[in-house]
Amino acid sequence: MLDLIAKIKVVKGDITTLAVDAIVNAANSSLLGGGGVDGAIHRAAGSELVHECRLLGGCKTGQAKITKGYKLFAKHIIHTVGPVWRGGKRGEPELLASCYQSCLNLAVRNNLRTIAFPAISCGIYDYPVRDATKIAVTETLKFLRDRDSIDEVLFVCFDTEVHEAYHETMRDASA
Repeated sequence: MLDLIAKIKVVKGDITTLAVDAIVNAANSSLLGGGGVDGAIHRAAGSELVHECRLLGGCKTGQAKITKGYKLFAKHIIHTVGPVWRGGKRGEPELLASCYQSCLNLAVRNNLRTIAFPAISCGIYDYPVRDATKIAVTETLKFLRDRDSIDEVLFVCFDTEVHEAYHETMRDASA
């Protein structure tokens, strides 16, 4: 387990500045940009991104689609649509888990070895941060246990609350 945990890093910063194979965009279903990390990624990648996203025909909650990284340091952007929190009784945990599974599977299918995730659904979609980090870490460890094709997973935290929650979750996973 420790060798798998060593592949995961929690960092505080701006996901748009990372030089990885793929960054994950916590997108809305249109994939055409929005607020939060979605808007930041679209602004940093440039106008070509929205043109490619228009060709994808949107994305369903829990699924993922891939584009080029354009002006980003990342080679690709994997767009996933997280669930809106409505109390946890409408399949939100399963849909959030599916986001991580879909992104990691898409990375493997495209021979990508490094991937950076934001805290999917933790912004305007209001998913409880601690619950979301548990799902993110659990699904990532499960994926890494079954496959050796990902070298590094970064959980990129924009704020202190999310950063601390990821560190707590990683400590729990290491125990």
